[in-house]
Amino acid sequence: MPTFAYEAMDKTGRATKGVIEASGKDEAREKLKAQGLHPTDIQPRAGGKASSAKKPAAAVRERKRTFTIGSGVRSKDLTLFTRQFSTLIDAGLPVVRALDIMEQMTPPGALRNVIMDVRDEVEAGASLSDAMGKAPQVFDELYVSMIRAGEAGGLLGTILNRLADFREKSQKLKRQIIGALIYPAAVLTVAGAILTLIIMYIVPKFKKMFEDMNIPLPFLTEILMSIADTMVEYYYLIPLVPFLLVGGIWGIRLTRGGRYALDQVTLYLPIFGTIVRKSTISRFCRTLGELSSAGVPILDALGILRTAVGNLVVAEAVGDIHAAIREGENIADPMRRSGVFDIMVVNMIEVGEETGELDKMLLKIADTYDSEVDVLVSSMMSLLEPFLIIGMGGAVGFIVIALFLPLISIIQGMNQQT
Repeated sequence: MPTFAYEAMDKTGRATKGVIEASGKDEAREKLKAQGLHPTDIQPRAGGKASSAKKPAAAVRERKRTFTIGSGVRSKDLTLFTRQFSTLIDAGLPVVRALDIMEQMTPPGALRNVIMDVRDEVEAGASLSDAMGKAPQVFDELYVSMIRAGEAGGLLGTILNRLADFREKSQKLKRQIIGALIYPAAVLTVAGAILTLIIMYIVPKFKKMFEDMNIPLPFLTEILMSIADTMVEYYYLIPLVPFLLVGGIWGIRLTRGGRYALDQVTLYLPIFGTIVRKSTISRFCRTLGELSSAGVPILDALGILRTAVGNLVVAEAVGDIHAAIREGENIADPMRRSGVFDIMVVNMIEVGEETGELDKMLLKIADTYDSEVDVLVSSMMSLLEPFLIIGMGGAVGFIVIALFLPLISIIQGMNQQT
């Protein structure tokens, strides 16, 4: 008798799958209903035409696979996948069927390839978390751990919703910070190009005129002429300056000590450092809160967070907290000793521990800090504009004064002669 692989929902709404013998799909469906199951997908497993009917589908999936270099999956694409996938799971679809739909909805590329791999692994009997864990370049440890917790607690749809919310809030914060930096970066680029052209093409003409007139140059003018001479002589190095700066910073970050020093400096920069520190603490609290509410043990959650916070100074503080909790301490005391977390954060977490609602308190802290970051980003934008204007005015004023000082000497000399 032919064998059919089925996916169904039991009376409690939980997805189940297995194998059943029947003469056809209709009989298999009736048998499953008699067992109190609601079939959602029935496919022939073996024998004659049944097996040959399934092979083309697999072949089609292989033909749709796209060659890519590296993971090639953008963060916003993964966030969109998580939101859509959570909607399908919430609707009661089995995991394999939901992955089939996501595969069809996703444009050809790296993410689609990964979805196909995950779908095949799950269909072969692997859990969703294990299948996703085989693609660490797309699904990081945090993602896989929350999926595993959702599977263990039978709350996969809820966990996927939380993951989608978490990723969307992280994306929003990232867009805010990048958006705040685009304007000053554009202004500095254009202003730098204009000043470079003035120094390289206008200033040398003044220099030649002053030399022909044999005029003694004031100190400011000599400085400007030296800058112009250097830029004209080494003009080919000017485009390399941004790359050298970025490369130097990148090289420093390759070493643990260098990365720690840069991360520490970043945390204490005026305004921008406050934004980075508060956004990092918000990420820490939101991630720990989501993992805790998903049922992940606190020590496991802190172990995941060491690689998820994105700042080595905070990561080392998390490591110290992890070690202290392992020794029997609560979470608030080592946080207070670290000096990284604000006293308000420590006090709220302490209250959360005492009331048994640590996960809710962590999420409240994250929401509060996200609001503060919004205000700080707006404040930074308001302050950057006048600072840029003052900086540009200072640079232009220096050039004008340095060029006009000799001209004033020329005018005074002409007046004396008359």
